[in-house]
Amino acid sequence: MDLTIILLMVLASVGGAVLYTIIGIAPGTDETAVLAPVTLALVLLNVSPYVILSFFISAIVAKKLTDSIPVAVAGIPGGVMAAPMVEHAMVLKQHGLPDVSIRKMASGSVIGTIVSIPLSLLIASLIMPYASSISKHAGLIFFLGALFLALLSANKLLSMLMIVPFALLIQGLRHLYWDIGIVPEGKTVFVSFFLGITIGPIVFKLFELMSKEYREREQIIGLKEISFKNHGKEKGFPNPFKILTKQEVATSALGSSLGTLTFFLTPVGMTIFLGEFLTRHIKDPVQRASRAISTMDGLTNASYISGTLIPLIAIGLPLSPMAIGPANALFNAPPVFTPENNIHHIMSMSEIVIATVIGATIAIVLTFYATIKYSNQICAFVFKWVPHEAMIGLFAGLVVMLAFMDAGWANIFGVMLVALVAGFLHRHGVNYGVMFMILYAAPWLMGLI
Repeated sequence: MDLTIILLMVLASVGGAVLYTIIGIAPGTDETAVLAPVTLALVLLNVSPYVILSFFISAIVAKKLTDSIPVAVAGIPGGVMAAPMVEHAMVLKQHGLPDVSIRKMASGSVIGTIVSIPLSLLIASLIMPYASSISKHAGLIFFLGALFLALLSANKLLSMLMIVPFALLIQGLRHLYWDIGIVPEGKTVFVSFFLGITIGPIVFKLFELMSKEYREREQIIGLKEISFKNHGKEKGFPNPFKILTKQEVATSALGSSLGTLTFFLTPVGMTIFLGEFLTRHIKDPVQRASRAISTMDGLTNASYISGTLIPLIAIGLPLSPMAIGPANALFNAPPVFTPENNIHHIMSMSEIVIATVIGATIAIVLTFYATIKYSNQICAFVFKWVPHEAMIGLFAGLVVMLAFMDAGWANIFGVMLVALVAGFLHRHGVNYGVMFMILYAAPWLMGLI
C-alpha cells in the first residue's frame, strides 16, 4: 500500500461522505438500493479494492449520520434503518427540540462507529480459525440463514413457504439462459438478480400504478409544508461526548456492542428490540426519547459496520444481512470478485483496518461536523432541489444497464420478473435478507432437491 493508494483512498472517502450525506437526507432512500449499485459499479470498473472499501465505509457512516435529519425535521425516515426512530424523534419535535434530536442521533452514530470497529476486529479474529469449515458448508449455511431470517420476518409463514419457489425461479432463469445460449453454460448470472431484488418494491409499486383503479384509490397528499427551527451555531468541532449525557453515552455504547455481537441478525429488528429494551424503564418522555434515539442510531451504525467487517475479515462470504445486502459487491461481483477471490483474499487484515479507519474517520470529520452545524441548510437544499424520483430513476437505470451487461436484452425482462416477485414478497412481509440468502443458496438447494 503506497502513498498514491492512500491518497486515492482519502479522495474516495471524501467523495463517499459528500455523496451519501446528500443521499442520506433524501427521504425514503433504502440503504441497499442506494449503496449496492454504486459499490457494484466501482467494482466492475476495476477500481482498486483498497479505494472501494474506503469509499464504502465512508458511505455507510455518512448515510447513517445524515438519515436522522429528515426524521427529526419532518418525521420522514431518510432510510429504512431510521424508521424505528420516528416515534421518539416526534416526541422531541413536539417539545420544540428537533435540533436536540439531530445532535443526539448524530452523536449516537459516532459512538456506534467508535465502538464497533475494534469490537468487530476482535470478533473476526475469534471466528477466523473456523473460516475454512464455514466455507465448505456455505450452501447449507445460506439455506439455514434464510430459514432463520424467515422466522424473524413480519410474515413468517409466507417467508418459509417461498424459499423453494424463489430458489426455483432464480435457478430456472439461469438454466433458461444456458439452454438458449444467452450466456455460456456454467456462467452464473448473479449481479443483476441481486439488484432486481433490491429494486423489487419500487418496480412492484410502478406496476401497481399502471392500474387506473389502483391510482384512483391512492391518496394524493399534495405539497407538504416543513418548517425549520433556527438554533444557535456550534463553536469549534462538536464533541459527541459532550452533546450526550453520561447515561446516553453508556447506553449508546452498550447498544452498539450488542449490535456488533448480533451482526448476523436483521439490523432493523435488533434496533427496535434493543433500543426499546434499553430505554423502556425511563419515565420522562423527553429523556426516554433522547436516550432511545441516541442508542438506536449507535446500534444501527454498529450493526452495519460489524455486518460488513466481520464476514469480510474472517470468512470471505456474506454471512450477515448487511454483507448479503448493501455490502454484497465486496464479496461477490463476477467477474471481478467471486466468493473464492474477493477483498477477503486480496487485502490483509491490517490493510482492511487501515481502509476502514480512513473511511470512517473522514466521514465522521466531514459529515458529523456538517450535520451538527448545517443540518437545517442541508435539509432545506435536499428537500427543495433533489427529487426523490430522480434518485430512484438513476439507480433503476443503473440496474437496467447492469442487467443488459450480465446477459443481454432477455435478462432485462428476467430481472423485471425477479423484481416483481421480490417486490410482492417484500410488500407482504418477507424480509430482504431471506431473498438474498435464497439467491446464494439456490444452486445448493436445487441440487439437493
